[in-house]
Amino acid sequence: MPAYDKADLQRRMHGAVESLKHDLGGLRTGRASTSLLEPITVEVYGSHMPINQVASISSPEPRMLSVQVWDRSNVGAVEKAIRSSGIGLNPITDGTTLRLPIPELTEERRKELAKLASQYAEKARIAVRNVRRDGMDALKQDEKKHEISEDERKRLETEVQKMTDDTIKELDAAAHAKEQEILQR
Repeated sequence: MPAYDKADLQRRMHGAVESLKHDLGGLRTGRASTSLLEPITVEVYGSHMPINQVASISSPEPRMLSVQVWDRSNVGAVEKAIRSSGIGLNPITDGTTLRLPIPELTEERRKELAKLASQYAEKARIAVRNVRRDGMDALKQDEKKHEISEDERKRLETEVQKMTDDTIKELDAAAHAKEQEILQR
């Protein structure tokens, strides 16, 4: 049984891209985006739940998010979770609805967010490189066990490298697009 599994490497590299896109989605750009609240978990019913499992989130205006809490008894917990999440939004409570005005970003905050976006991208690039290393190690093991020839190993290593390069290009493009979105006014 060969140790090298192309499908597994592709799945793991794609996972790094999806993870980066999710992380970037949580970065505030000055426009209201419901993905801004996705990482927030709320302590309700004795456990931590994602905010979208206790409320519906919408963006009625370009600079406003609306959080409609389904159970009135959870309004305080949702408000507390948003305030303590560190995204810099202050909810205005109106019955079971929380309104979140999105403040204009300062130039300094924009630069911080752009730097954070590139840190997320670097973390994803490292993850992809680790996947590549695992793939290369698997190929060397397969060659040692005489399951593949040296030529086959070299051909597959080139394939793994191309997969890595393509994935890193995709990561860089996503990070660059987010940095542009953050830095433009």
